[in-house]
Amino acid sequence: MTSWLRRPWWVGVAIIAMGSVWLYGASTLSQSSSISGVGPGIFVTLIGVALIVCGVVLVFQMSRAVNVPAAPTEDGAEKTPFQAVPFVTALVAVASPMWLMTSVGFPLTAALIFAAVTRAFGSRRILFDLAVGALLSSTSWFVFRWLGVELGSFLPLLRV
Repeated sequence: MTSWLRRPWWVGVAIIAMGSVWLYGASTLSQSSSISGVGPGIFVTLIGVALIVCGVVLVFQMSRAVNVPAAPTEDGAEKTPFQAVPFVTALVAVASPMWLMTSVGFPLTAALIFAAVTRAFGSRRILFDLAVGALLSSTSWFVFRWLGVELGSFLPLLRV
């Protein structure tokens, strides 16, 4: 069996398939809007195209890659064992919008998710991560509002 067949080329094919699903979904959405000119399908289309391009590049690079032995980790071990706590932390963070979005709003929910995922990846600066998450999510909320996309109330907890 040749060395390129042993590579995980299926990852690139899976990314191409995911991009195709996004493009199929975008075909049912309007690409433009009479109000802002930017329809709900334009971002889905752009992400689908980007996924397909990335998948094609990944498959192409994998077919041309030279066999390189796996680099050891910092402690010299070949593989890092599965760590359940960071995995569950990231999983809970990704699932949390189902419960938090309507009660605390988009910016605070996104900031909490950002901080939890950075924590799962090893960050120990929780206040800094919360601040960065709040800045990014607040900026996103205001930009989407400027584009005419409603993401709900900024902070529903402050409504009287």
